[in-house]
This record gives sequence, structure tokens and C-alpha cells, in this order.
Amino acid sequence: MTVSACSSSSSPSAGSGGTGGATSASKGGLITIIVNDPANPYWQTEGTVAAAEAKTLGYTSNVAASKGDTNTESTLIDTAITNKSVAIILDPANASGSIGAVKKANAANIPVFLVNAEINQEGLAKAQLVSNNAQGAALGGQQWVKDVGEKGTYVELLGAPSDNNAATRSNGYLSVLSQYPTLKEVGKEVANWDRTQGHDKMQTLLQAHPDITGVIAGNDEMALGAITALKQAGKLAQVKVGGFDGSPDAAAAVKAGEMQYTVLQPVATFAKKAVQQADSFLKTGKTGADAEKQSFDCILVTTANVGDFTGPFTLKQ
Repeated sequence: MTVSACSSSSSPSAGSGGTGGATSASKGGLITIIVNDPANPYWQTEGTVAAAEAKTLGYTSNVAASKGDTNTESTLIDTAITNKSVAIILDPANASGSIGAVKKANAANIPVFLVNAEINQEGLAKAQLVSNNAQGAALGGQQWVKDVGEKGTYVELLGAPSDNNAATRSNGYLSVLSQYPTLKEVGKEVANWDRTQGHDKMQTLLQAHPDITGVIAGNDEMALGAITALKQAGKLAQVKVGGFDGSPDAAAAVKAGEMQYTVLQPVATFAKKAVQQADSFLKTGKTGADAEKQSFDCILVTTANVGDFTGPFTLKQ
């Protein structure tokens, strides 16, 4: 069997019922899919999987990218409304700033299904499907300590502050690493989920802290950028790096011994399920889920199971 995550769970929140849109579902229609940036393989997979499932269920789809900009996102929502979309799958650009975009779609009677990231208000989206970031960060933190050891100095690369996932992962790491008083964080930088920024911020951190023994990163792209900077500085052999996402490039880096681990986010699972829930809602007025907020457990990827990938962000089980 091929899966992208080991389990899913629903957190207590508003129910998933509702009405509206059911008449158009029998005829299919357009599902607009808005991701962050398909240059990142994570978001590319998110859009590709959602579009494929929409086609399977008899819909047409359009995949667009906000690049994390709420103004662009708002324009894309306007386009979705103009194009008479029957549903919108949205990876929100900003936990607070995207609330208006969801409200605008609601005003046009278009149901919105959020994937990957939450907004700071419940009862607007029909569903919010996300990775269990706290659980995944705890997995990563525990493995990171095994690889780095219980003493030394380290730095952290953080994702975009506008995304609640960045703080959730950082706090999850801290919940583990704070148990080891001889592990000291000597620096941290925001690298906005980006590989180039991860590289540049790592160079800056290395100049200030040349003797670090570990780097813990909020996602794989930042970790991969850090690895490049460490290679250039001739320090990769002495510094252990951990990532988060389970991207193909990260899997290759784990195989090569350049990255100690990554934490697989089940994006292929919840992107597909979001479209299925949109289809259900359009046909019945209900998503079929027990709650609006739905959390999907992450999987630790090390040399022990890195050979088990059957496709992007998908492990066999």
C-alpha cells in the first residue's frame, strides 16, 4: 500500500456541515487551486495532486500561486469568482491576512478548503487540513539530538513569521532541545522557507558562530541552503543538519549523508483529501469530516527508510 502519512486526526472545532453549491457539482465545474510557490517542490506537489484528484472526480482545475503575498492572493480569489469556480482549494498566504480572501469567496457563495496552513479564524473555511506540525517537530527534535549529541552549540533557521507553522515547528523543537541544558542555541535567523535565503543566512550565522555543531531548520529548502553554505565553508563534516518536509532533494541529501533526517509532511494525502471533501460538500452540503480543522501526522525519514519513497512526498508502508 502506498501512503503519504501514517494517520490523521481531527482537532475539536466547528463542524463541517453547511449548504450551498450542490447544484453545480453534478455538472462538475472549475475548482481553483491556489498554492504558495510551485518553485518549491512541496507546493508543486500540493497543486499537482489536487489538480489530478479534481480531474478524477470530474472537475476542471486551475492552479495559481500567491507567492505568499496577500494582495496577489486576493486578486486570484477575484479571478476564481469571475471564472465561476465551484470551490477553492487554498494554501493561505498569511494566517491573519488571508481571512479577508476567504470571506470574499464566501460572499460569492464559493466554499473554501484550506490546505497546509491555517487561518486565525474558524467557521469561515469549510475545512482546514494541515500537517501535525507539533508532532512532526517533536519527531525531528528527538532525532536531531540523537545525531548532534546532548551537548554543543547550534543555530536555527525559521520559516516565514506570517505562517503559524513556523512558530509551531520552532516551539516543537524547543520543547525537546530545552531538556538538554548543555545544548545551546547561539543564533537564529528567519529564512522564509527559501533555499537561497537559507544559504545566505547560514553564511551570516557561520561568520558569527564558526564552531557550531548543528543546524535545525523549519523546512527542507532552508536546510538545503544551509548545507550548501556549510560545504562552501568546508564545515559540513562537523555540523549536523535536520530538515522538515520530506522533499525529493532532502531525501537525496539524507541518502548522501549530508542531511541527518527530514520530517515528511503528508501533503500528497491532505491535498487529495481536500478536493474529495470539496466534492462531498458540493454534492451533499457536508465535507464528510468530523471537524473543520484536521491534522495529519508526519513521518520521520532517516537512512533507515529513505529508500521507501514511491513518489514525491509519498512513502510506502
